[in-house]
Amino acid sequence: FNICRGIDALQPCDDDIIVLLDGDDRFFDRRVLSLINLYYRREDIYLTFGQYFYRSHWKRGFCAPIRRDDIDQQRFRQILVDEFQDTNTLQYAWLRLLAGNTGDLFIVGDDDQSIYGWRGAKIENIQQFDTDFENAATIRLEQNYRSTGNILKSANAVIANNSERLGKELWTEDQDGEPIQLYNAFNERDEASYLVEQVRKWVENGGKRSDAAVLYRSNAQSRVIEEALIQSGMPYRVYGGLRFFERAEIKDVLAYLRLVSNRQDDAAFERIVNVPTRGIGAATLTQLRQYARERGITMWQSSIEMLDSKAFPTRAATALVNFLTLIDSLTPEQDTVLPLHEMTQLVIDESGLKAHFSKDKTEKGQGRLDNLDELITASSQFKKSEDAEEMSDLDAFLANAALEAGDNQADRWEDCVQLMTLHSAKGLEFPIVFMVGMEEGLFPGQKSSDDPTRLAEERRLCYVGMTRARQTLYLLYTESRYLYGQEMIQRPSRFLSELPAECVKQVRARNNHVRPSIEARRSSNKQGINETGIKTGQAVHHQKFGSGIVIDTEGSGKNARVQVNFKHAGSKWLVLAYAKLDLL
Repeated sequence: FNICRGIDALQPCDDDIIVLLDGDDRFFDRRVLSLINLYYRREDIYLTFGQYFYRSHWKRGFCAPIRRDDIDQQRFRQILVDEFQDTNTLQYAWLRLLAGNTGDLFIVGDDDQSIYGWRGAKIENIQQFDTDFENAATIRLEQNYRSTGNILKSANAVIANNSERLGKELWTEDQDGEPIQLYNAFNERDEASYLVEQVRKWVENGGKRSDAAVLYRSNAQSRVIEEALIQSGMPYRVYGGLRFFERAEIKDVLAYLRLVSNRQDDAAFERIVNVPTRGIGAATLTQLRQYARERGITMWQSSIEMLDSKAFPTRAATALVNFLTLIDSLTPEQDTVLPLHEMTQLVIDESGLKAHFSKDKTEKGQGRLDNLDELITASSQFKKSEDAEEMSDLDAFLANAALEAGDNQADRWEDCVQLMTLHSAKGLEFPIVFMVGMEEGLFPGQKSSDDPTRLAEERRLCYVGMTRARQTLYLLYTESRYLYGQEMIQRPSRFLSELPAECVKQVRARNNHVRPSIEARRSSNKQGINETGIKTGQAVHHQKFGSGIVIDTEGSGKNARVQVNFKHAGSKWLVLAYAKLDLL
């Protein structure tokens, strides 16, 4: 369970039971709640920032001597709280105790910028402040000194679609400025190329690269943009995060692929031998490392020899054997050439990495899963360069990944394009802003579309992104996008339809030239007409994934592929030449 998030919603009582401040009991089993309460009564523990609030609230709220003396209420007569819209349940309860009936509590916040609900922030705190403090006066600061009139009018129009707002209307004495640029790209590569070209024009007209920020909903979206910037020789920096191929989960998958390709890669071996955790501890690794160094052999060979000599306890030996067997099972036989994206997906699934990251239900965990999906997309789109023709697809892909993970990121002081998530952009401002991926399923995300509370937060996030721009704002969306290793038809984000027409300039009229070719293919598939020899709806069986139904087909000859919805493994694209499907 997520103990830190749960603690943010807890309130202790005089006995060994904990009452949830907001009635939300999703985080804990009641027996666990009781143990946590006992734990926080101890005096000899180290506390995190959130745990400090919990213990402090318990003492001030329920210890009679402290309540009677009102020590802190007398000490702090005026209290100022900034970014109040980001407070959680426990913090607000603690503030109310601290302020008491006599203290003056001054809060600063913007309910339209409450974007951290996924980590416990409660927008209800700022919404109900007037009710909890009846004599409070509200001062609206609506004049904006950052953005142009058109940007503010558009942001106001989008956020107006949220209900239960405190309400405000941003305005500026500045000019309306240029309209918002709405760019309809063919695909994600066109999207990336366009924004790179616009930054280049900005610089040619006297601007700086650091004036430009590229904002995206998910970290996984940065990969194609990074690739376009690298190819154009334009320096960039990922603000508040890592470049795509430097992210831990990506490096884990690449390490698996490197070891599959080359058993002599000791660095890859050490990185993933116990990732996810499989019972191979530091002591076992130290023995393997020492044995390998003394004999001048690889860690892989060291493992084999030490297992043969029964050098490890049964538990460690079993774990190590399972790891070696896993790597061997991921290695294609000599007469089998597994497509690169299928190899990548196989590693992600069979290594346990996907299951491991799926346990994290937070925004961060979902971001890691998105990155894994984007790596599959990267491998499906990868094409070898001419100087890598003699290399295998896997080795060429790994070499390319190593290059992109090299010293391409600019230093902090360099004039470079800024890349960041929309959440990271809060509090910042830039002369020119590109918001990419303005499509249903991406922004707002798929899980938010049918949840009014989450959708409202996504709209607030859009509002935050738009108001980062001072002069020029680009909103970009695509006709089609590779997601999860396959091309998907995209729909424009509903937020785009909420923009005032007079404030927007369509840079490219919506072009449907991509759509008919894909729809025609799917239409023919529905009729059972295709070049793969297998009709949609056909029941099939795969040796690894089990039974499933063909739901789509494409290509012919050696390039023929089918999409199969497997009963237990889900939907997967398979190349018929290698899949060895049995028709049922």
